[in-house]
Amino acid sequence: MIPVANKEKLECLESFSKSLGFDGFGVASPEVGPAGERFGEWLDADYEGEMAYIRRGEEKRKNPDLVLEGVKSILCFRTNYYSREKDMSYVEHRDIGDISIYALNKDYHDIVTPRLRKVEEKIQQTFMGCKTRIYVDTGPILEKPLAQQAGLGWIGKHTNLISQGVGSWYFLSEILTDVVLPPSQPEQDHCGTCRNCIDICPTQAIIAPYVLDARRCISYLNIELKGVIPIEYRKAIGNRIYGCDDCQIVCPWNSYAVKTEEPEFQGKQDSLNLIDLIQLDTEMFRRRFKGSPIKRIKRRGLLRNVAVALGNSGNPQAIAPLIKVLDDEEPLIKAHAIWALGELAGPEIIAILSEKLKDEKEAMVLEELALVMAKFD
Repeated sequence: MIPVANKEKLECLESFSKSLGFDGFGVASPEVGPAGERFGEWLDADYEGEMAYIRRGEEKRKNPDLVLEGVKSILCFRTNYYSREKDMSYVEHRDIGDISIYALNKDYHDIVTPRLRKVEEKIQQTFMGCKTRIYVDTGPILEKPLAQQAGLGWIGKHTNLISQGVGSWYFLSEILTDVVLPPSQPEQDHCGTCRNCIDICPTQAIIAPYVLDARRCISYLNIELKGVIPIEYRKAIGNRIYGCDDCQIVCPWNSYAVKTEEPEFQGKQDSLNLIDLIQLDTEMFRRRFKGSPIKRIKRRGLLRNVAVALGNSGNPQAIAPLIKVLDDEEPLIKAHAIWALGELAGPEIIAILSEKLKDEKEAMVLEELALVMAKFD
């Protein structure tokens, strides 16, 4: 039995959360049900790639009581970050790097976490002595199935959460508590026969409706993957240097997306000219991306991605700056610059590469060099 007073207090919490900028609020029970089984099957197929933290938290994700002992309710929150319209024409601007809409802004953890802390404090004041734990895309919980239980949307065929009238451009966050609260009405699936997201994916990462092979996903390849990007996916990456929004751009439900009025989510990234970016040194990178989620992949990750995008640009003016990159201390950047040069230049590049890299010892660099030499052999 849920106390009537708890229902009234929940309404106050919802009103308070919306005053802080959360545009969606709901409550899920801590039982994940079939979603836990599907998650286990996904891991069994190794679809998580090198994201070892996901596998480490498997049991906790299946059982929230292992995250917060005695958990009775999970409050789920939705934060709209949709700051500008975006269509597929971005792929035509091959000299400009593309980043996901959410990364145009300040790191969302720095924005959402303080707000969620305020809701947590309100809960603790409302239910004296209760236990709580918060997560902003950081904890070992199945946040999308829980958000669907909480009525915030349904998991689309691209595995993002979609909400009628809102779309999918939003962040999720949660508060676990041992307070018994009335659960929300779960949302139903409204994807129907649509397969836009499946068909648009440049790397065919959505291998079946509702099943994503992260190892093929561009957002995995240019953010989560720390090493060499597999050569078979490089051309498909195009000019995407941080994330990929394609499956969301083509989703019909995002035609209903409403732009956020939140000042902190008004994307203000400077021009992402690829030739300028490939010339960033460590200090320039720090200054340019201070406070941005892009700082997460560090200079080595970003310039790796930029080198791939330059290789796809078809711009011969990128050859000279890419040759300079061969003197970089970071092997990961050099390796991808070699590939890019092999895409942009002709056989004459072999002599330059051979001279520049005559003393090279790093295996990943030598492997890329061998591939380019074989291409022009």
